[in-house]
Amino acid sequence: MQAEPKKSQAGNAEDARPPAESLIGREYEVEVGPVAHGGHCIARTEEGQVLFVRHTLPGERVIARVTEGEEGARFLRADAVTVLEPSKDRVEAPCPYAGPGRCGGCDWQHAKPGAQRRLKGEVIAEQLQRLAGLTPEEAGWDGTVMPAEGDKLPPGEVPSWRTRVQYAVDEDGNAGLRRHRSHEVEPIEHCMIAAEGVSELGIEQRDWSGMASIEAIAATGSQDRQVILAPKPGARLPIVELDKPVSVMRIGEKDGGTHRVHGRPFVRERADGRTYRVGSGGFWQVHPKAAETLMLAVMQGLTPRKGDTALDLYCGVGLFAGALADRVGDKGAVLGIESGKRAVEDARHNLAAFDRVRIEQGKVESVLPRTGITEADLIVLDPPRAGAGKQTVRHLSGLGARRIAYVACDPAALARDLGYFREGGYRVRTLRAFDLFPMTHHVECVAILEPAAKGS
Repeated sequence: MQAEPKKSQAGNAEDARPPAESLIGREYEVEVGPVAHGGHCIARTEEGQVLFVRHTLPGERVIARVTEGEEGARFLRADAVTVLEPSKDRVEAPCPYAGPGRCGGCDWQHAKPGAQRRLKGEVIAEQLQRLAGLTPEEAGWDGTVMPAEGDKLPPGEVPSWRTRVQYAVDEDGNAGLRRHRSHEVEPIEHCMIAAEGVSELGIEQRDWSGMASIEAIAATGSQDRQVILAPKPGARLPIVELDKPVSVMRIGEKDGGTHRVHGRPFVRERADGRTYRVGSGGFWQVHPKAAETLMLAVMQGLTPRKGDTALDLYCGVGLFAGALADRVGDKGAVLGIESGKRAVEDARHNLAAFDRVRIEQGKVESVLPRTGITEADLIVLDPPRAGAGKQTVRHLSGLGARRIAYVACDPAALARDLGYFREGGYRVRTLRAFDLFPMTHHVECVAILEPAAKGS
C-alpha cells in the first residue's frame, strides 16, 4: 500500500490559518475623502484600511457601518449611518426609499443637483488622468457636466426621467426595487425618478405573485407602453390589467427569449425627426432627452459631409446610422454593426428608406475585419459598459477616419480606450459630458477624436 505524500509545513500552516473575521456591522468614525467611480466616496480607518462609503459626501465626518468585507481585505464597503459633520452640499433625500440598506437605484439623493454634477465631473477627470494620462484641457473639456433640458428643478424636486424601470417582486407579490448589491427587494409605492408614462401604469399597486420581475417601458416618441413579465419557474402568467393600455411580453422559461403575449412587440421612439421601432430587449436611451442630445453632440462633433463613408459600431436600432445617412446623402454610405438579432431587425426596418445603409449582425471585433473595409471618413461607436477594447480600437485607428465619435456611459472604459486611441495616433479634440442619469452616479460622455497630426 502506497503511503500518502506528506503535506509541506507551508501547506499545514495554511490549512491551520483561521478564516478572516467578517467586519460586517463594524462601525468606524471617519473623515470622508474624494468621490470615487461607482457612487461612493473614499475614507480610511485609523488602521489605514480603505472604505468605500455610500450615502456620504466629500469632507463629511460620519459613522460608517461596514456592509461588505473582512479583516485583511484590500478594501471594505460601508454605509454612512450617522452624519456628524455634514457637507454644505447635503440635502434631505427627497425619496423615502433612499438611504442605508434601502433602495439601491439612486446614489446621490442626498446631494444637491449641482453637487451631483460636480461629483460626476470629478470622477471623469480622475479617470481621464489615471487611465489615459489626460487633463481636462488636453481632452478639450471644460470640466462641466450638463443637465438635460428640463432637468433643472427647485430643491426637493426630482426629475422623472427613467422611461424603463425594472421592478423586482418580493415573496408577497409586491413590486419593488432591489437594494444595493443585493437580491433583497425594497417594496415601493412610487419611484420618484420613473417617467410619468411608467408611473401612470400603476404597477406598484398590483399583486404580482408568481412573477420574478416586471419591466415597464414608456416610449417618449409615442404613447406606446409595454410591460415585460418574467415568471418564476412553473408560474402562470397573470391577466394584466393596468391603469393604461399596454402591450405585454413575457420572458420564456426555457429559452430566455422575449415573446409576445398581446399588443405590439415593440415601442416607437423618435429622434432627429425620424421614428424608430425598438423591439423588446432592444437598446434605447432611458432619459427622454438622451437620444436627441447625444445624436446632436455626435453630429456636431463629426460634421458629416455629402459623400462621406461612415461606420456606426454597436449601432443598436440605428439612431446614429440614421442621422449619418441623412447627412452624407445619396453618394455617401453607412455601415452599422450590431450583435443583437432583434436590434438588427429593427435597424434594418428603421433605415429601409436609405439605399446606402447596410446593417451587419455580429460582434464588432469579429464582423469588422470580415467586411474588408480598409478606410472610412467617419466613425461613431457606442460600446457597452466594458468599452471597445484594445483590439477594436487598434483596428479603428488604422482606417484613417477624419473624425471619430465615442459615446460612453462609463468614464473608466472611455478613458482606457482613449489611451488606446492615442497609441493608434488619435487625439481627443473635444469631450462633452451630460447628466442623463440624475440622482445616480452614471454619466454619459461624447468624445470627438481626430488624427494627432492635425493637432500638432
